[in-house]
Amino acid sequence: MPQSIYINGEYFSRENAKISVYDHGLLYGDGVFEGMRIYHGKVFRLREHLIRLWESARAIALEIPMSIDEMTAAVKETVKRNELEEGYIRLVVTRGGNQLGLDPFRCEDPQVIIIADKISLYPEQYYTDGLDLVTAATIRNHPAALSPRIKSLNYLNNIMAKIEGLRAGCIEALMLNHKGEVAECTGDNIFVVKDGVLMTPPIDAGILEGITRNAVIELAEKADIVVRQIPLTRHDIFVADECFLTGSAAEVIPAVKLDGRHIGDGKPGPVTQRLNALFKDLVKEE
Repeated sequence: MPQSIYINGEYFSRENAKISVYDHGLLYGDGVFEGMRIYHGKVFRLREHLIRLWESARAIALEIPMSIDEMTAAVKETVKRNELEEGYIRLVVTRGGNQLGLDPFRCEDPQVIIIADKISLYPEQYYTDGLDLVTAATIRNHPAALSPRIKSLNYLNNIMAKIEGLRAGCIEALMLNHKGEVAECTGDNIFVVKDGVLMTPPIDAGILEGITRNAVIELAEKADIVVRQIPLTRHDIFVADECFLTGSAAEVIPAVKLDGRHIGDGKPGPVTQRLNALFKDLVKEE
């Protein structure tokens, strides 16, 4: 079946889904987005994703030209039209615009784009054996410059770190914040386990507040696993018993090595495996 992409209330084939080359999203990375997973024909935690989208848009003074309820209906219709039981949604809102220049208030036609497609972020072997990580020299955006809590179209910060990881032979890289503390990876939040305690950087460490991250924290607390959101350094990862990453596309994936050092015994640990199983049960329930 041909792919059907939503743009401003209409549906187009992949080949005909187009916006202006003058759009601020293309010219300046001026816009926001969400990445969401489809499980069993439904979008996981759609409401939470849309609330985060609206908050990101508000932070950059971008007016989304529809309500959350209208966006919810559009997302669900896009999933239905593409007949996807398992897949991924990329929801994009750009500033629009039809002329050159930085002034965002001269843009009066924000573009809403909804793409539904299949996705495989990491090969299956990494979920079984775990990822190797390398620390990127590129730090996470300083919160006083561009808040990492805004899920903006300007992802060059992450891409530069991703390039470093790939050139070092790792498909994921760890990013530190301006204090030298652990922030997150290029596209995922990070957790470590030490003596049965689950730890992850707090929101003010310069991270995106991940939807999957929050779901895993909820699952851990329900399973009586102690959770601490505290500042972490690379040392905490080096000496951890376990480490894993979370994200909408990645879900829950173990990490077993950082900068050439094995984490724990170099294999996915029991807490990681337990939370991964609980997360899979959660997406079936929800």
